[in-house]
Amino acid sequence: MPVALVTDSTASLPEAVARARGITVVPLQVVIGATSYDEGVEGGATPEMLAEALRAWTPVSTSLFYVDTLEYLRRGGRMGAAAALLGSALAVKPILKVDAGRIGPFERVRTSAKALGRLEELAVEAAGDAVVEVAVAHLASPDRATTLADRLSARLAEGLEGRVIEVGEIGAVLGAHVGPGMVAVCVARRGERTSASEDVVEPEDTAG
Repeated sequence: MPVALVTDSTASLPEAVARARGITVVPLQVVIGATSYDEGVEGGATPEMLAEALRAWTPVSTSLFYVDTLEYLRRGGRMGAAAALLGSALAVKPILKVDAGRIGPFERVRTSAKALGRLEELAVEAAGDAVVEVAVAHLASPDRATTLADRLSARLAEGLEGRVIEVGEIGAVLGAHVGPGMVAVCVARRGERTSASEDVVEPEDTAG
């Protein structure tokens, strides 16, 4: 009996790898406006279209993270040596925010537990009554990230509308600047949630 290896486009296999190893990739669909496209087959948007879509999402997205140690921020030149030393002595866990493409201080807490709790509260505040997409990232801290995702899944269940909060680990390039133990959360508002019986108004489609 012949054997075939089949996956779908979410595996993100390079076309050359799939072809060389005889792997069949079933494309999933991406909906842009009122049109459905097969992922990886049709509908790859132009750089200009992608840039416009990103500009539309940026104002409705909130990205926050905390670091377990200030040493990596000091090494990367994002915090002075004196401030890092003082912060470490006081066991400060800074919560930082990505704003207009720049990273800046947002709040400071004293313990990892308080930092995670504060990230949770800030994510809930950012979501408000909107329909949202939420993602959690970490570096060498899967348990903390999973716990945060689970708590947000419960508290934002109505706004998530069945969507799963993805948990992922960042790569080495970003990790070199934040260090092990970093936990981040990103909340993107898809539109205002009025009631279960009313339609949701989503951001204007800029890619179609």
